[in-house]
Amino acid sequence: MVGLSAIFSEVDKVKETLLDLCQKLPVDYAEVRIQEGTGTSIHYAGKELEDIGERTQRGGCVRVLKDGGWGFATFNDVEQIERYARQAVAQAKLVGGTKFELAQGKAFEQVYRTSVETDPASVSLEDKQQMCHRYNQMILRGNRIQTSRVIYRDSHSTTYFANSEGSYIEQEYVFCGAMVLAIAVEGTNIQRAYESNGDLRGFGKVTEMDEDCEKAVRRAVESLDARPVEAGTYTVIADSKLCGLFVHEAFGHLSESDFLYENPRLKEIMKIGRRFGKDFLNIVDDGSVAGEAGFIAFDSEGVPGGRTELIKDGVLARRLHNRETAAKMGEEPTGNARAISYRHPPIVRMTNTFMEPGETSFEEMLQETEDGIYALGMMGGQTNMEMFTFSAEEAYRIRGGKLAEKIRDVVLTGNVFQTLENIDRVGSDFKMHGGLGGCGKGGQSPLRVSDGGPHCRIRNVVIGGR
Repeated sequence: MVGLSAIFSEVDKVKETLLDLCQKLPVDYAEVRIQEGTGTSIHYAGKELEDIGERTQRGGCVRVLKDGGWGFATFNDVEQIERYARQAVAQAKLVGGTKFELAQGKAFEQVYRTSVETDPASVSLEDKQQMCHRYNQMILRGNRIQTSRVIYRDSHSTTYFANSEGSYIEQEYVFCGAMVLAIAVEGTNIQRAYESNGDLRGFGKVTEMDEDCEKAVRRAVESLDARPVEAGTYTVIADSKLCGLFVHEAFGHLSESDFLYENPRLKEIMKIGRRFGKDFLNIVDDGSVAGEAGFIAFDSEGVPGGRTELIKDGVLARRLHNRETAAKMGEEPTGNARAISYRHPPIVRMTNTFMEPGETSFEEMLQETEDGIYALGMMGGQTNMEMFTFSAEEAYRIRGGKLAEKIRDVVLTGNVFQTLENIDRVGSDFKMHGGLGGCGKGGQSPLRVSDGGPHCRIRNVVIGGR
């Protein structure tokens, strides 16, 4: 693929061309993003290699604001960028609306390059396929395993951003991830278990997943013999993975202000200063955590990624914003305007979202729990406003302060705000989880994110079961 510098004659010409275009358009605000990159995809389903290939892409978009109306045009023919810019301007004029100002932005000129120990681009497609084949065979050899899934993806992407305020930013990211899934079957009893790794640290993250394959097989097979949980209300200890998923899915999305500011009821609930939990409860979104899947040097509007304390000492402290929602709600941008590609406009999205650790060890938490459930991971779920339903991937009964028998079909249901209030212990351990999947919102999926936290204990959780 011919680089942008060849299309625009030389490297400096890229910057000059994009900045000049943004500044000469007859609008209140203009920005352009051009993205180019390469990637690899490998997918095993059972014994079959369903997909393998390498791909390249290049395209761009122009977004403009004129008298309260947004115009957005995407393209693959970069040489025709001015024609598409005029289309975006025409759209904005047709849309119109209530005129507003974007939150004040600072102009940046910066180049960011990912640094990895082993770039997946330096590894042959054959070597990647052989690695995935080995993982797949390990899973299929498992006793009572019926089928498997092994999925590998990597990407090397560079984005060029400029706006009418004088920002010019180049960002390069190298993502690499893999997921292994074991499916165990006995009659009509079907159980699944998976492991997933993925972040911006390079190819080494996925080369040592043999133990992950063994763990997935073991958990899936053990779940065949586990008895279903009895429905009821329990004290639940959640592991770091389930804690992170709860923070992201149940609370994090409610903090995204493009959804929040248009919903009067939720806006009242998510009022800054409202208490949501004990003093030791702290929830953070932080796009500046280097190496994690959700790391961003700058968001898709040219705002630096950074740390946003959503809940501080049990109290709602901030919300996630792009420049539009920040202006409309009288708050500061948080660097959370993200688009999965040049085909989409940026919307408010999370980055690395987590619960901060507390002071109670897992052993202490367990010993203090006379009767309850230890729930690990999540195999699926859904949220509806402040209500959530999550299925734990793995679970054990707690009896007399100790882990007892393994159980299955553990479905946690509740109101996110009540659940936050019911967190009475936060662990001193902490772990972040990236992975091959990602976050979905507004037709944009998968967006690379990470989530995590410590073990935490929650009182009065409704558990569905038999």
